[in-house]
Amino acid sequence: MTDETPHGGLRDLAARIGTALLVGVAFIGSILVTGPAGLAVVVAVVAAGAAAEFYGIMRRERRLPNEFFGLAAVAVMPFASLWQGEHGLTAVVSALIVASLAWHLAFRQVRASDTAVTVFGAVYVGFTLSHLVLIRQLDAGAELALATVASVWANDTFAYLVGSSLGRHKMAPRISPRKTWEGFAAGTIFTIAVWVALAYLADTGITAWWLALVGVAASLAAVVGDLAESRLKREASLKDSGTSLPGHGGFLDRFDSMVLVSIVTYYMLVFAGAR
Repeated sequence: MTDETPHGGLRDLAARIGTALLVGVAFIGSILVTGPAGLAVVVAVVAAGAAAEFYGIMRRERRLPNEFFGLAAVAVMPFASLWQGEHGLTAVVSALIVASLAWHLAFRQVRASDTAVTVFGAVYVGFTLSHLVLIRQLDAGAELALATVASVWANDTFAYLVGSSLGRHKMAPRISPRKTWEGFAAGTIFTIAVWVALAYLADTGITAWWLALVGVAASLAAVVGDLAESRLKREASLKDSGTSLPGHGGFLDRFDSMVLVSIVTYYMLVFAGAR
């Protein structure tokens, strides 16, 4: 998400809050109550919705991705990570590459760009988001997964609040005109705060200073994910990636930060010794 002003009006604000609450209940409930299996279901739904929107954007750009292959891979990835960890994810990506190349060979009208977009779309949202399931399976996984989600929400919320009220210096005016350095700084501070607080609220076996570094990396990943999605929409002359989530646009609009934060956070935690 960005630090841009919502679409406008109390009705939109109510829809925005309602959708955020439903998303929050789904993620928090799956992390704390149903465990990795429930979280895999939530991630599969979110990733499939985001991937479908990505492929829709690509079709506007006159690409012809194979949505069947891409969406099937995206839907399977969270469960592959649940059952076989990183090896499961690698296996699904490998199968997607082989299937996409076979499709490319079978139909002369399929261009290299179509095949590349098919694979990239699945990796962009499915592969990345599935790392949230991997985080949930680490020691202290519930706390780490909850912190990952909470840090993204903190980043989005405070980047918007500070950016919309105090923002003066544009970060990337040609890509996201209302995103500001002030919003980025606020989002980063509160993202770090979430991770540092975790050091004192849960026994993760990871030092507070390293969790602060996780916060820095997560904040950078969030802004890159946000700007990347904004760039995709701008190239296709779109305001929103979809209309599936009232008040938020589409799945890709809502989870553009989470896609990169999930994978970056996972490897930061693994580097810190989390298993």
